[in-house]
Amino acid sequence: MTIALIVLAAGQGTRMNSDLPKVLHQIGAAPLVAHALAAGRSLEPERVVVVTGHGAEQVGKAVAKIDPEAQIVLQEEQLGTGHAVQQALPALEGFAGRVLVLYGDTPFIRPETLEGLAESTADVTVLGFEAADPGRYGRLVAKGAALERIVEFKDATEDERKITLCNSGVIACDAALLADLVNGLRNENASGEYYLTDIIEAARAIGKSAEVVTCDEAETLGINTRAELAQAEALFQSRMRAEAMENGVTMIDPSTVYFALDTYIGRDVVIGPNVVFGPAVTIESSARIEAFCHLEGCHISRGATIGPFARLRPGAELSEDVHIGNFVEVKNAILGEGVKVGHLTYLGDADIGEHTNIGAGTVTCNYDGVFKHRTTIGANAFIGSDTMLVAPVTVGAGALTASGSVITEDVPPEAVALGRAKQVNKPGLAKKLFDKLRAEKARRMKKDQ
Repeated sequence: MTIALIVLAAGQGTRMNSDLPKVLHQIGAAPLVAHALAAGRSLEPERVVVVTGHGAEQVGKAVAKIDPEAQIVLQEEQLGTGHAVQQALPALEGFAGRVLVLYGDTPFIRPETLEGLAESTADVTVLGFEAADPGRYGRLVAKGAALERIVEFKDATEDERKITLCNSGVIACDAALLADLVNGLRNENASGEYYLTDIIEAARAIGKSAEVVTCDEAETLGINTRAELAQAEALFQSRMRAEAMENGVTMIDPSTVYFALDTYIGRDVVIGPNVVFGPAVTIESSARIEAFCHLEGCHISRGATIGPFARLRPGAELSEDVHIGNFVEVKNAILGEGVKVGHLTYLGDADIGEHTNIGAGTVTCNYDGVFKHRTTIGANAFIGSDTMLVAPVTVGAGALTASGSVITEDVPPEAVALGRAKQVNKPGLAKKLFDKLRAEKARRMKKDQ
């Protein structure tokens, strides 16, 4: 089955009370629209069209970053879901297959659900759900799986409002039929909008079949308020934790671990309490992440141990059996196999050779206020505590830097580098200085009384 996606992402989301377009609010460290696109991409669609409107420039930039192959179209006036789909149709010109219409603010529809929708043999298929509290959802008027029509809440009769089978808004339809039906929509309703839902009745009127495919209500959760956003975040995290444990990950206190949409963790990884994963983190099997770590944009190889209280930033690449200790930050740095960085250290824009030991308080001074510079340290080197490595600088394999050194020149392999200022002792000066300072403090206190 050849598939195309239309993702509706034009809404303002006034109840979010935000300058940010609704679909760019995040759960799992990714915009809502990224979740919808990820689910849709699981069907390997031939085309993806995203309809923007409110905050179109922002949304367009975000979508281009998330899915560079997606086509972005503009709905200049928000005249309803049917009108939004109509704006997408030119981008599907020449496409022959089934079109799925998704929503950028509905992040939890599972790929398996979308697959069932795509494989339906009906001319038009709608995704529905049994609602515990139907509220203001549109109702699906159906006989068994056969769908007669969809009625919006504000247009529904009292009897229709008693129906608990509700509309998710997600629809699958043949591309040519969808174009015919959408172009024939009218806006004679309470809102004066062109409802995509009206295509069901229109399809049946010309002898086409329509049916309902159902899913769990939780999959259809749409985000309209900050409270719903928080609810969605909690649901997302709960699902990710359950999936991780099912796949062989141990979490000491699962409720305190937070994942991103694209977090990948191998089996037999152990994660301590209060660990946060930002975007683009990959952890290979048998690694260990101790408590209170924050990781983003990094790759951790087998057998590595991280933390506690460590931060890995984008570009951190850790080879097998690397040890990162407490209060260590790594950014845009490649650490070879068996490197040890025990504590209180910053490694930025660096290449560290295998089995090198980095002492406490080491800093790669990589930024001069204008440019970033790189530090290179060879294999089996020993960097003494409180070493400042002023990049660009290279420390050769097997070399050693003395504690408290400021290294501004390259260090040859197997050499010892000392970069300390000469120590000068002034006998008796400390007592004189303290006596002077205490007298000044007493004078100021007396003056303030």
